[in-house]
Parts: sequence; structure tokens; C-alpha cells
Amino acid sequence: MRKIKVAVAGYGTIGQRLADGVARQDDMELVGIADKAPTLAIRALCERGMPYTLYILDEADREHFTQNGIPVAGLFEELIDKVDIILDAAPAGVGAQNKILYEAKHKKAIFQGGEKNAVADVFFHGYANYERGLGKDYLKLTSCNTTGLIRAVDCLDKKFGIEKVAITIVRRVADIGDYHRGLVDCLKLEKAPTHQAVDLMTIMPHIKATGILVHTPITWGHIITVVATGKHGKITREEALEAFRSHPRIRVVRIDDGFLGNTSFFKYARDLGHPRGDMYEIGIWEDSIVESGDDVMFAINIPQEAVTIPETIDGIRAAMNMQSTSEEATALTNRNLGIIKKA
Repeated sequence: MRKIKVAVAGYGTIGQRLADGVARQDDMELVGIADKAPTLAIRALCERGMPYTLYILDEADREHFTQNGIPVAGLFEELIDKVDIILDAAPAGVGAQNKILYEAKHKKAIFQGGEKNAVADVFFHGYANYERGLGKDYLKLTSCNTTGLIRAVDCLDKKFGIEKVAITIVRRVADIGDYHRGLVDCLKLEKAPTHQAVDLMTIMPHIKATGILVHTPITWGHIITVVATGKHGKITREEALEAFRSHPRIRVVRIDDGFLGNTSFFKYARDLGHPRGDMYEIGIWEDSIVESGDDVMFAINIPQEAVTIPETIDGIRAAMNMQSTSEEATALTNRNLGIIKKA
């Protein structure tokens, strides 16, 4: 069977992890990565022995790489010619510009959550609307928060039916190493409804959603609280807990076991030996699952740097018609990424 040939455009926080994720798929081939400058991530890649072939955006940039001893295979346009699909992890707005090149070369692409929805044919999630992405040329992923939120809501919706959700997002203000933005000793509130609630309704239009968002001066992940109302009656704490435990991309944890907060997940992933301390699964605290009248409430931990990687791999499978159903596609992605559900 011919492997699907993949390129990653942009080797930043997400691009690094996309490259690693594709490289782990036994039915895909990472042909190369592309970036415009010898960033710390590129320098580290070179020091590791250059496991991925590097392409640059413009010939004028070549000297910046070669003078630092970083080997360059060619130009981004040459890389595009060699692949079936591009994972565009460029900064927000750049992906839309890159799309012009992809269209001219008749290449499929998947964009990350920072791009506008109009860049793609389908706003995509591997579990909630996989089939809508089948054969499409351009998909756009949901943001890290929305990706994890939809995983949890879709998990309950498929088993019980969900009528509406109300969410509160406690959002880390910047990625690790982002010195150009950040809050110190303060919280900042956005106007309601937060875009994650709106995005959820775009992916899952049968559910009513609203929410608020609070920016916090931290970098290690987000926490979301969700109040969910069942469509066909009350969802008990035990039913929700059983559903979450059965989902491959949800890790159910307990405070008494040491999962005291967001950084506990990072430390645990690092202790597991995961590269960069990444965790593909969202976390749900068993202790947070409570009933409130006919509603069920719970809290989610979102590992923002890695959470969208599995769904992006699912997107390749959909766009390239590799598997026809979400169940088949997500199972293969999970297996290749080492996401193994513990009994």
C-alpha cells in the first residue's frame, strides 16, 4: 500500500508535534518540513542529527541556515510538489496566504485553529464530524480548547444525547517561551460568549452552547468547566464517568492520586517519557464530576501544545479518503501515536 506523503509548513510549537505525529504513522510518510528562519526549534533539530528534511520559503533565506550549519534540501514550493497533503502550522493569517500556492499546485491542506474558518471547506474534528471531511481539499482544525471540549461533549452526546452546554474556560495566556505576551498577577475576562462555544455549535449544530473565558498568567495548559444538559433526561455522575473512562483520548484522574492541577499532567507526561512532556489526551478529574439537578458538571485539563495533533492526523485520513468512518480512522491514529486505553 502506498503511503500518503505529507509535508509540515511551519516548525513551531504545533509544527514540531505534527511532524513527530506524522512520522509515527505506519501508513504515512513525512517528506519534509518547511520554515523561514533558523529558530531554536530548527537549531535543536539540527543538533539532533536532522531527522527531518528541511525546506526553506525563499532562496534569499538560505544563507541564514547554511551559516549556522543547518542543511537545506530546497524550497517550499519544491516540497509541495512532492507531497499529497500539507499540514499548515504557520502563524495565523499566513496559512490563508499559503493556500493560494496550494490551490495553484492542486494540493490538499489542513490548517490549524488560528486561521479563519473561511480558509477551509470543512471545520473539522476527528470524532464529531469526521465524515464531513471525507475527500475535501481543505480542512481547518478547531483550537486546542475547542478540540478537547468537543471530545468530552461528543463522548457524552454519542452515548446519551446532549441538548446544551455552558462552559467556563480558564485559559493559559501564552505558550511556553512566548515573551511577547502575558499577564502578571492579574486575570482578564473576555466578552461572552467565548469563541469555543460558538465553534462547538459550528461542529455540533444540534447542541446549544455558551460560555465565558478568563485569561490567566500561566503557560501550562487550560482548564475548562462544563455544565451539560442531557437531551433525553438526566445523565448521572456514574454514567458520565463510565463514558469518559471508555474514551481513548480522555484520561480520567483523581486529586487524591496527585493530580492537583494543570502542571500535574505535564509532570506525569514527562515522567512517562513523552517527548517535550506532551500528552495527547485531555484530562477529566473524577472528583469534578457532579450532578446539579438534571445537569452534570465536570472539569477538563487541556494540554494545549499537543491536544490537536491526533485530530490533525485524523484530518489527513479524512481528506485522503484513507478510512471511511471516524471509528476506523481514530483507532489507527491512536494506535500509531501510542494512545492506549488503560483498563
